[in-house]
Amino acid sequence: AAAAKPAAAAKPAAAAKPEKVKKPKMVRRTVTMLESEYEQLAVLKQRAVDLLGSGPKRSELLRAALAHLAALGEGAFKAALARVEGLKSRTEKK
Repeated sequence: AAAAKPAAAAKPAAAAKPEKVKKPKMVRRTVTMLESEYEQLAVLKQRAVDLLGSGPKRSELLRAALAHLAALGEGAFKAALARVEGLKSRTEKK
């Protein structure tokens, strides 16, 4: 007599496929800033090299600044915005 095969339930459950995690969508845009502010990015990159041993990309510096601004309270956020001069972009009507 042939031995009975074990029931399918005794089989380890098939490895469930992990759900694909969607990568955040990247957006490429241009921004307008004063030349002195743009030069400040190079200063900050060098500061990161001195502290960390490697420098971040400009986009990483800007993302870090956004994260910092987002974490500010209302008063500090308002004060930070007050320190930045408003600029007219080339696309605005004069």
